[in-house]
Amino acid sequence: MPRTPSEYSVHLLIDGGHREEIRFATLADFQQWYKTLVPKQDSSEFVNVPIKNIQGEYMVIRPTSILGIRVEPIFSSSIDRYDE
Repeated sequence: MPRTPSEYSVHLLIDGGHREEIRFATLADFQQWYKTLVPKQDSSEFVNVPIKNIQGEYMVIRPTSILGIRVEPIFSSSIDRYDE
C-alpha cells in the first residue's frame, strides 16, 4: 500500500546560488502556483511565493531568477520532519 505524503517541500534554486524552501499541503496546491509562474517565466516582474507555514511573512521573486525547482514529498513519519 503506497504511503501518502503529508506535505510537499519545494526547493527553489535561485540565480546567484541562493536557495529557498517553501511548503505546499498538496501536490495540487504546488501545481496551481506553478501554473501562475510558467506564463511569466521570461518576466522580470515580481511574483508572489506562498509561505504557508509562516504567518505574516511574504516573499516575492522574479521568475527569470529561478534556475531550478525540486519537489520533495514529506511523510509525517520522516525523521527529517522532526529536525526542523
